[in-house]
Amino acid sequence: MSDSSVRLDQLRFLERVQVRDLQRTRDWIAAEEQALAAEAHRLPPPPPPEWLIEHGIGSGRPPVRVHVGDCWDTRTRCKPASVDQARRALAEGVEACTHCRPDTALGVLD
Repeated sequence: MSDSSVRLDQLRFLERVQVRDLQRTRDWIAAEEQALAAEAHRLPPPPPPEWLIEHGIGSGRPPVRVHVGDCWDTRTRCKPASVDQARRALAEGVEACTHCRPDTALGVLD
């Protein structure tokens, strides 16, 4: 084989590698475009409730703490509450969160 034909084979191999790499890059671009399009159509999350009542563990699950809706110290055992439900819970002796101070926000202090 001549040097010219070897060089031509090497260049064709390089071309195949570059075409494969270009296609992979185009696939990545298409995936990113799809992700951006899906994100653009996604609805924003609903706002947090104004008040939360945290319930205990076990049967009956009594309320244990009242929180402001965006409190960082909430658990999965919280349920949304209306302002009246939050006030009533505090009036009935349910503890107010010491971090978000719903009793202060509601004007219900001991």
